[in-house]
Amino acid sequence: MRQERNNIFAEIDWILILLYILLVSFGWLNIYAASSNEETREVFNFSARYGKQLIWIALSLPIMIFVLFFNAKFYEKFSSLLYLISVIILAGVLVFGKKINGATSWYNFGGVGLQPSEFTKTFTALALAKLMSDRQYNLNLIKNQLKAFVIIFTPAFFIALQPDMGSVLIYFSFFFVLNREGLTLAYFIIGALSIILFLLTIYFGIKWVLITCLLFITFYTLYAVYKNKRFLRFNIFKVIFLYVFTSLFIVGIGYTYNNILEQHQKDRFDILLGKIKDNRGVGYNTYQSELTISSGGLTGKGFLQGDRTQGNFVPEQDTDYIFSTVSEEWGFLGSSFVIILFTLLLYRIIFLAETHTNKFGRIYGYGIASILFFHVLVNIGMVIGILPTIGIPLPFFSYGGSSLWGFTLLLFIFIRLDAHKKYDW
Repeated sequence: MRQERNNIFAEIDWILILLYILLVSFGWLNIYAASSNEETREVFNFSARYGKQLIWIALSLPIMIFVLFFNAKFYEKFSSLLYLISVIILAGVLVFGKKINGATSWYNFGGVGLQPSEFTKTFTALALAKLMSDRQYNLNLIKNQLKAFVIIFTPAFFIALQPDMGSVLIYFSFFFVLNREGLTLAYFIIGALSIILFLLTIYFGIKWVLITCLLFITFYTLYAVYKNKRFLRFNIFKVIFLYVFTSLFIVGIGYTYNNILEQHQKDRFDILLGKIKDNRGVGYNTYQSELTISSGGLTGKGFLQGDRTQGNFVPEQDTDYIFSTVSEEWGFLGSSFVIILFTLLLYRIIFLAETHTNKFGRIYGYGIASILFFHVLVNIGMVIGILPTIGIPLPFFSYGGSSLWGFTLLLFIFIRLDAHKKYDW
């Protein structure tokens, strides 16, 4: 094994650093545009949101250096302990946290809020990489799959209790990692069918979807019997199980939708599916976001010239809806530039992950690529109105210290692991 240099900056990937700087810088410009007006244009106004974001950005620098300072083996060796501590802190927010917008997701330290779920994603990716990089680990075994699911969904469980269902969805992105490491596509097929059944049940109702599915199973069974007279003899219990499972699943969807989801959550799905149109109520944010995006045209109205952005037409425009600011002031070309930056970032992470001889670094790389991809996809899909509003920030763009620090930690641990990879052999 080669001796690693003492200079922590010797082998880091400067392309990732450059992409990070571009995304954070352009993100701050759009936060500045969305949270300032003609009366408050002082850049170093730290009482304004754009001023506070400058503080978060400045404090990200010591986080980067701190992460790079540790030997890469530290993250592999202590990944399980870091994960356990993060889950305990996440559970503690339910008792000691502050309730904001109906969710107990924040610790409050002297007026400064910290959201632990933004950091738990990083430590979940580390713990999953640690588990799956073990030479004795075989993902084809059910017991090993269950171990991975426990690591993934334990923090998701505590986040669901807050409740913050948007952040819960992020943990499903880890299935991309599992698939890369050999998990059968059956899980993705089941997941896709579950989503389709969920949407169909919401749109058409339990009765019609249930009747249709049971008829489909019946006709398929009759066709199978026609082709092979002995089909039921060997598959009767499978057919019965399919009838029972499908019925319970569809009824469970209906029960969840009617009795567990909050009214505003049901309204968002109804708007997405076109069952209702409420541009002045629950659909107001998305409607205003769509108008703001379309008003930008090809080249945009110019920095600080977006009348809808400056007029505060879109609520939460500097957080969840920051992409609408990009679209109005920088246009289709500016929006495309942002998407290209994210695409390059994801491509670079995956490319570097594939060059790792150490499975830990590769799996962690795919973990952060999956998290970033899911965030970008869902946030932009939400802002342009093709996905329901679920409150997922756009990485490095949306206002907030927890979000920025969480993504910085996530990325720079990978940069540190990548810098060490040539010393692994």
